[in-house]
Amino acid sequence: MNPLYVLEHPACIRNHTFYHTITMNKAIMNLLKAIRVEKTSPAPVICLSGSGGKTTALFQLARQLLAWHEMVIVTATSHLGIWQTSLADHHIIASASEVDISVKGVVLVTGKVEGNRTKPVSQETLYWLHAKSKSEKTPLLIEADGSRQKPLKAPAAHEPPIPEFTDIVIHVTGLRSLGFPLHEDQVFRAEIFSQLTGLEFGEPVMPQSIQAFLKHPQGGLKNIPSQAKRVALLNQADTPELLSISGGMALDLLNDFDAVIVGSLQQDNLHLIERTAGIILAAGTSSRYGQPKQLLDWKGKSFIRHVAETALRAGLEPVVVVTGFHHAEIEAHLQDLPVILARNLEYQQGQSTSVKTGITALPPNTGAAVFLLADQPQIPVEVIRALVESHTSERHSVIVPLVLEERRANPVLFDRVTFSDLLQLTGDVGGRAIFDKHRVSFLPWHDDILIFDVDKPEDYERLKNLE
Repeated sequence: MNPLYVLEHPACIRNHTFYHTITMNKAIMNLLKAIRVEKTSPAPVICLSGSGGKTTALFQLARQLLAWHEMVIVTATSHLGIWQTSLADHHIIASASEVDISVKGVVLVTGKVEGNRTKPVSQETLYWLHAKSKSEKTPLLIEADGSRQKPLKAPAAHEPPIPEFTDIVIHVTGLRSLGFPLHEDQVFRAEIFSQLTGLEFGEPVMPQSIQAFLKHPQGGLKNIPSQAKRVALLNQADTPELLSISGGMALDLLNDFDAVIVGSLQQDNLHLIERTAGIILAAGTSSRYGQPKQLLDWKGKSFIRHVAETALRAGLEPVVVVTGFHHAEIEAHLQDLPVILARNLEYQQGQSTSVKTGITALPPNTGAAVFLLADQPQIPVEVIRALVESHTSERHSVIVPLVLEERRANPVLFDRVTFSDLLQLTGDVGGRAIFDKHRVSFLPWHDDILIFDVDKPEDYERLKNLE
């Protein structure tokens, strides 16, 4: 691949900050953590499709799950190379629907061996393995694609055979094909890839072509059960240039996948990218001020309009505005903005009700949320972006700006692991009430404008004098 092509590609330029942040922090995670499977999670059924590292991912997950389970069952609804069977602790050939599994460790169950590869397991065996995994609370991992060791693959009519009981589907894509001409040397079933993406034979494989394939219902999304979590794994990003490009690609893929993982399985260097939402708390009565602060004017716009536009410019998605007191007037200032309006009918019971209303309004694939206050229209876009970038790199549960090395400020980012605790809040308390339950990281910030809010008319006069 031509490095100049990579460095000049718009995805690389657009996502330079992403690459700089993750390399400076060097915070990486294993694949199991990246797909958000925890020790307390039910034993999952995980299916891998695609190309460019499926088998590596399969057995990495199996080894990582073995830290929590005595046995992990691995199987395939596609062919496996016979050499791959040595990656398991035990290889069992299923000749009937039921399989005698009396061993521990990573147990690979396949069909018969023919030549240099194994046959897929039968449907009867697959469903029996599923039943066993559920009854014994044992993870079940399934490889559902064969790609002839090529970085890219387009599925044939019968592929990929993903069982409908799958909990998580990881579609693996190898990025080593970038910059090379579309050909069977790089892409298994290149003709189908061409049909799905419009890329002609001989033309270089570009990030846009891979994105188009991954988002196509007959491409990367094919046969994924409706209830399954969708994860795109952009593997083989083993150079700074490829890591930067994969970050840019991920932002687009989040429209169709619940999460995107970028990095290199071989280097054990993976980064999780999910949607970060914005929740604007704008339901309060402003009782101390004497009138709705959300509607005060600053620089020709209402407070609530400023905060919403800032959240959108920062790339938060979706942006949820929680309204309550004077909801009609507040919502009127946001009618032409792409925000979600969530009305808190219990706003008089305290801030916790607004926090819960905001969390409840989020899509299920939200990875984190930044909470913003409606009386801080001066909050800069840069601090929100810094919070998101820090979360991408460090994955802390809570990230709080720290002004002048001692004062906590707003806005605050909460990872989705905190959402269940936020939903348990009561009374007039906010997210800080759960700080003692989670790992809190502080983001040093040089500008004390973050700790300024409007409580009294004189505060408002001071704000109007700010540049």
